[in-house]
Amino acid sequence: MENDIEFDVEPAVSSRSNEAETTGISFRGVDAVDVMVQNLSLKIDFSPTGFSALKASLTNKTSAAQTTEHCKTIINNVNADMPCGSLTAIIGGSGSGKTSLLNSMSHRLSGGKLKTSGVVLYNGDRKLTSIRSAYVMQRDVLLPSLTVRETLLYAAELRLPPPTTSDERRRIVEDVILELGLKECANTRIGNSVHKGCSGGEQRRTSLGVQMLANPSVLFLDEVTTGLDATSAFQLMRTLKTLARKGRTIIVTIHQPRSEIWGLFDRLVLLTEGSPVYSGPAAQCIQYFEDLGYTLPPFVNPAEHLIDLAAVDTRSAELEASSSARVESLKKSWDAFLEAQTLQSEGQKVLDLQTPATPKSRRTALSRQVRVLTARTLKVTIRDPLGVAASLVEATVMAVIMGWIFLSLDGSLSGIRSKEGALYSAAALQSYLILLFEVYRLTLDIGLFDREHGEGVVGVASFLISRRLARMFVEDIPVPLIFSIIFYFMAGFRPVASQFLVFLGITLLCHYIAVTFATVCVAVSRNFAGASLIANMAYTIQTLGCGYFVQSSQIPVYIRWLKWTAYIFYAFGALVANEFVGHTTDPAGQFYDCPFEGGVTNPACKQYTGRYIMESLGFPSDWITRPIIILLAYVIAFYVGSGLILQYYKVEMGISRTHKSDLDYSAGKEKMTANSLDDVRTVHLWLEDYSLDIQKRNFMWWKATRDKSILKPITASFDPGMLNVIMGPSGSGKTSLLNAIAGRMHSSVLTKYKIQGKMLFNGASPSDGVVRSICAYVCQDDDSLLPYLTVRENLHFAAGLRLPTHLTKQEKIRRAESVMLKMGLRDCADILVGSDLVKGISGGEKRRVTIAIQILTEPRVLMLDEPTSGLDAFTACSIIDVLRGLADEGRTLILTIHQSRSDLFKHYGNILLLAQGGSPVYAGNGSLMAPHFASLGFSCPTTTNPADFALDLITVDLQESTKETASREKVISLVAGWDKSHAPLARATSHIDTPAELGSLSRAMTPFRIAFPLLLHRSFINFRRNPPSIIARTTQGLGFAIILTLFFAPLKSDYYSVQSRLGFIQEFSSLYFVGMLQNVAVYPDEKEVFYREHDDNAYSIEAFFLQYTLAEVPFEVVTSLLWTVFTVCAAGLPRTLSLFFVVAFNCFAFISCGESVGIIFNTLVSHTGFAVSLTSTVMSLAMVMGGIMSLDIPSFLQAWNHLNPVKWSLGSLAPYSLRGVEFTCTDFQRLPGGGCPINTGEDILRLYGLDGNAGLSMIALGLCVVGYRALAYGILKAKTTSWEWKGRFGKDERKEEGSMK
Repeated sequence: MENDIEFDVEPAVSSRSNEAETTGISFRGVDAVDVMVQNLSLKIDFSPTGFSALKASLTNKTSAAQTTEHCKTIINNVNADMPCGSLTAIIGGSGSGKTSLLNSMSHRLSGGKLKTSGVVLYNGDRKLTSIRSAYVMQRDVLLPSLTVRETLLYAAELRLPPPTTSDERRRIVEDVILELGLKECANTRIGNSVHKGCSGGEQRRTSLGVQMLANPSVLFLDEVTTGLDATSAFQLMRTLKTLARKGRTIIVTIHQPRSEIWGLFDRLVLLTEGSPVYSGPAAQCIQYFEDLGYTLPPFVNPAEHLIDLAAVDTRSAELEASSSARVESLKKSWDAFLEAQTLQSEGQKVLDLQTPATPKSRRTALSRQVRVLTARTLKVTIRDPLGVAASLVEATVMAVIMGWIFLSLDGSLSGIRSKEGALYSAAALQSYLILLFEVYRLTLDIGLFDREHGEGVVGVASFLISRRLARMFVEDIPVPLIFSIIFYFMAGFRPVASQFLVFLGITLLCHYIAVTFATVCVAVSRNFAGASLIANMAYTIQTLGCGYFVQSSQIPVYIRWLKWTAYIFYAFGALVANEFVGHTTDPAGQFYDCPFEGGVTNPACKQYTGRYIMESLGFPSDWITRPIIILLAYVIAFYVGSGLILQYYKVEMGISRTHKSDLDYSAGKEKMTANSLDDVRTVHLWLEDYSLDIQKRNFMWWKATRDKSILKPITASFDPGMLNVIMGPSGSGKTSLLNAIAGRMHSSVLTKYKIQGKMLFNGASPSDGVVRSICAYVCQDDDSLLPYLTVRENLHFAAGLRLPTHLTKQEKIRRAESVMLKMGLRDCADILVGSDLVKGISGGEKRRVTIAIQILTEPRVLMLDEPTSGLDAFTACSIIDVLRGLADEGRTLILTIHQSRSDLFKHYGNILLLAQGGSPVYAGNGSLMAPHFASLGFSCPTTTNPADFALDLITVDLQESTKETASREKVISLVAGWDKSHAPLARATSHIDTPAELGSLSRAMTPFRIAFPLLLHRSFINFRRNPPSIIARTTQGLGFAIILTLFFAPLKSDYYSVQSRLGFIQEFSSLYFVGMLQNVAVYPDEKEVFYREHDDNAYSIEAFFLQYTLAEVPFEVVTSLLWTVFTVCAAGLPRTLSLFFVVAFNCFAFISCGESVGIIFNTLVSHTGFAVSLTSTVMSLAMVMGGIMSLDIPSFLQAWNHLNPVKWSLGSLAPYSLRGVEFTCTDFQRLPGGGCPINTGEDILRLYGLDGNAGLSMIALGLCVVGYRALAYGILKAKTTSWEWKGRFGKDERKEEGSMK
């Protein structure tokens, strides 16, 4: 291995020619860095803030003791020495503080609630920036549409020192690919939960490769082997060991190191509950604990032994008492050991380290960053066809339908009014749709920027510039161009080249303002709920200040200045000036179709002159050049502003506090009574020639399809009463096999799964319904957990939703508490689960909660996808013990395993061993596996873990070409050897029982009467603790109402107020978007939880849908009432009870219809960004077709308009608010006969065709509310049931967990 990786340790000696001649990974030399941790402690302050703090101070309930309880110690007095050239492992149980220690050392923890003491020195310097470091996070942040090779190549372009040539970077990337075993998947896309690509282990290794390319002196790695099989983990750690030997300082947290990995550690830090029980050389660790009386048993992995020693076992009171006493003793022994050590040598060492390393800039030049990021972003954009289509299709659809609505406008008064509406739509609505879509897309992309910017690899300027350069010719120019060409000429604006170019230029500037302002919104708030709230509040001010809905002179004086801050004011003003007074020498501006003789000189034709129109809108006549310059200034200002926010405003992660419970459900219930085997009906599962192929259709359906084999024909038996284990390297199809057995392979239009062969349950082929009811499935991820519920609450609700109805509520709670105790979750029972934005329980604890939920029902068949992945060795052992207990009760347990403890292999019953590509290598009793391989000439040493031996045996070594050839031939021979002998061995393990009993084993779905109130209660708790969702649902409507009132109050009765009153009514339709945005902020996540639980046969679609509907109704009602109070009482509408009810009902209808449309598109389309774009387009067209912005709609669209809630809303609001209102006018505005153009509200209703039956409009609006929601329910029902076998519309949303490439 020494020759596999070579580095130039001495920078002065290194040369490009020598570097090019080396073999393996070759980087330029790095500075030697010693890392020293001295008395490092970390505490988190859980003291209440904001309203909670005010409430506590008013009630005087905060005492000194309570203040102390609000602080939790995460890390306690850690000391460690990590010299240059060493590989240091930080180990311990789940929640022991491993990741927190690593984050503290790498300066990744910040925030006012964190209190850190002690120091971390890098060559004696406290500044991490004085050295070159890299950090491999526990969560992979990669671009899903790039291949592994492309990801590493772009990382090399950004991370390798500037003198490195392009050929050198490519060669180094290829070496990294070989060293990390990524050769087979080098040209496979990373993928995500919807579009599968690389396996989890391959993504993990890719993340490591990205950081290795930074050529760091210090490399931090958080649980880098999680998700890897044992062989890949060993190869990876061996690579890290060689990196350390060549001058790096490697610091890694690790959960389950195999025994061979233990020998690679130079230094060790062992933590328990945040406190160290050992920190020093790994070679002296075993002797230290032997001196304390804890001798390492023979043939036991030392790492597993130490983790078991340092873990507190909470599964019973006796175990907890004994293990807690042992842990406390270990803490005291270590403290005493430190006190006994002389500090002289340590002090001298610190003095020797006082020469800090010379800081070296690792950030490449701005021009190079821009070039690389532009190329990367362009490739990612092109490979997201739905994302590109969302913009281009939106522009085309909006232009065509709006052009149809405003088709060939004439010069009549109604035509002039429609021209104003058309120009407003071009200036405001089109840019608003782009704003919403870019806000959503940025909330997804900003995570990668945050990581790369935090690593010092990417600058803010390069990120912003490259993002627009990459999309300039894909979206930024085509979208405004397509919209302008189609809409301008369909609407019938003058075909003058100069006028069209001005129109196009203003539309282009509005597009750039939208995308740059979206960056500002996301820079302030990283989540869609917060960013969209900022965007909508700002957009509301823009629309009201632009002069279309409310004439600028009608805006109250105290906020009239806001129109000068509204970019739509300048855009709309420039467009109307371009149309009405531009490109003519006539002082009166353009002259339209006046029906009276005399032309411009006739006073009766005054309303048909461009100058009069500009004055009625409140714009000066010469208003084209200056607004365009100001719009350009807005683009620059938003660009610079977003850059400053991204540079200096740091986003912190929230930290959940413990939610105390008055009841201790675990007390006195530590022991459970096991069920008798006689009470359990067993299920034998048999596979015969079972295979899986995937058929991929290209995006262009008429092209040929591509087939890929995922699983070769498998014959195997999975028996009850034992652990049936599926093992194999990453990408061998383990998860795909589990998904196929569980019926979780959902075909779509573009992807079809072909399953062949037989799958028998007790000798019979069960229906899909029976399989779903008797099988429980624990997925690899933890998406089914609600982040704002505690562990105890998640389990209690799961028990209520899954357990039989004959059990009482208290019996269900006791079952949940006993399972929680079994899984060792008592210590974190009252802590929130947490999410990416709110820190909760650890990853290992989340995995245990997920398993606990599934074993609540004591299923007959339990399938678990890598249940021990991400868990420490002790917790993994305890979970396997629990699973063994379930198996002993007669259940059939099938699980995939990546890394197995040495002492667990003996407990495995049947083993199915899969090689790369899904080929079976062995299927039979675990005790016969080693003899089988021995008969083929491959004997397992007595001191080697048989599971590790088997994985090593069937894994192709991709690190060297010679080893690859030999290992590949070996695997092929093993597959061929099993093909010849598998039938008798596998059939010998099968026992067929009576198939007639299968139907009686099925578990009934929880009835609606029980599921619905539980779901409603659970949703309320989860929502109550989710501040972004509360803000999204409560403040958007209220903010709209306040802004609307400020701009319109009080409504007047002069001629200019005609426009203001109509604009005021039209603005009610903004609530349509409020409902949609509330849905986007909440529904996608809740839908994913529902899909998972519905797959588990937990509850019905009706229970979920009605729960979601009723959960939103209170917020819709409150928002509607508040809106009505502001608009009716404050703005100046007639203060009658009937109008109050009409306004409140219209507000409720708009929000409800918006929610329904959001449900429809977010159910139909898995790409949420595409769904947002489609939904926004539909709603924008509905607003335009409502009846105020467009007066003459083609007959075909008029028919569709009967389904438009905006039409019926205006049909009810306008009559109730305008009838009986009388208007005045100035002498300049009077007609030749002395009368005003409009005298009463009835004149307005006749002009705009709104003088129909208001009562019938109210009824039609109510039917829209019911009909939209019924349609949403029907689509969700169809998507969840019938489309499962017909192929779903769009890409399947239910996560295809298989490792397909």
